[in-house]
Amino acid sequence: MKFNKKTFFRLHSWIGVKLSILFFIVCFSGTLATLSHEMDWLLNPATRATPSVTTASKDLIVKNVYKAYPTGKITYWMGAPMPYLCDIIYVEVEKQRWYVFANPYTGEVQGASALTFQRFFRDLHYFLFIPFQVGHFTVLIFGFLLFISLGTALFFYKKWYRKLFDLEVGKGRVVFFRSLHRLVGVWSVPFTLLFSITGIWYFMERTNTAAISSTANPEMPEIITTIDSIAFERVVKSIDYNKAEQAAQRAIAALQVKDILPPENVGDPIYLTGISQVPLVRNRANRVYIDPETYEVIQVQKAEETNTVTWLNDIADPLHFGYWGGLITKIIWFVAGLGISGLVLTGIWISLKRKVKSEYLQKRQKMGAWRYVNGVVVAAMTFFMYYFVIVRYSASTRIVALVTIGLTLFIFLGWYIFSYQLKKAAEKELAAKRHA
Repeated sequence: MKFNKKTFFRLHSWIGVKLSILFFIVCFSGTLATLSHEMDWLLNPATRATPSVTTASKDLIVKNVYKAYPTGKITYWMGAPMPYLCDIIYVEVEKQRWYVFANPYTGEVQGASALTFQRFFRDLHYFLFIPFQVGHFTVLIFGFLLFISLGTALFFYKKWYRKLFDLEVGKGRVVFFRSLHRLVGVWSVPFTLLFSITGIWYFMERTNTAAISSTANPEMPEIITTIDSIAFERVVKSIDYNKAEQAAQRAIAALQVKDILPPENVGDPIYLTGISQVPLVRNRANRVYIDPETYEVIQVQKAEETNTVTWLNDIADPLHFGYWGGLITKIIWFVAGLGISGLVLTGIWISLKRKVKSEYLQKRQKMGAWRYVNGVVVAAMTFFMYYFVIVRYSASTRIVALVTIGLTLFIFLGWYIFSYQLKKAAEKELAAKRHA
């Protein structure tokens, strides 16, 4: 098979058209995930915090959590990702998980929710709510497809680097959107390359290609203990979080503890992660494992001492989601994500518009048999999304209504733009030809 400009164009169009619905969902969900914490801040006042020089002790926060949830069990502590946000403490009450918002400066428990925007969009982008690894690999495959789409576009769009400001206007909508598609595509090249490479890295990590996962994610050390399950529950309930934090800070200089995972089973340590002076890496680059009985440090991983594979694994998330530089980079990444999502939409619109203008206007092609692939995956995503929201998260009626409104709006806009408007255009052109 001879590869030429036309071949690469067809491959580029095939990915953009045949897989357009899934492509857009993956890209757009990732875009929203970038600022999902900020969405929580905007729509849920309980998640907001006013930055202060001093912070509350962790034991004070724990005391207030157990005061609000006497029968609750802390299963995870996520430190505030931004100074204007609360810590989110996962509290299990009678098999129901609550996301409890604790102010890191005052120690006050400001509220709780069964589901957050951050969790919803993280799960949507992470695995489309489809279990059994099917969703994970569906999303990860698009890392390769995004890379191929970029490569083919650069091949057939000659001298693209000279067309950073080329936008044709006043020549009709088709010409305008085609020009806009190219312009946004050119400006998105660095981000498209970054998102595709990190997406491919995630695929390699999940499949443990070249032992990436086993190298970068060592197993949690096991503690030799003689306590039984009843005593273990008492130990977990009475963890001195201040003492654990201080032990971790002695193990890693200048460590700012962020995330804490209490022991889940007998023999498990307290697992703490956080930020040190090493830039760009995620919290998990620094790991401290502590005995919950003696508060002795069992094992330490320092970001500055990790191997290359682990370092690459720890910079993937900050680079993929753009939170490495705070709110400014998150906004930049969000805008870039909107641009790439827009490329999918303008690409499918241009393709369908071109087919509308063909000789078989009333029998225009769409996605062919691939529409069933898109449809089956979207149907599975919708089913499991409601299952997760209603059954697993036990979300409120308000949250279910918001999810339904968002899904309905997405379906309506897709139908209106790519079916109704194009059908009207086809009928208009048919009428014009008949009167010519």
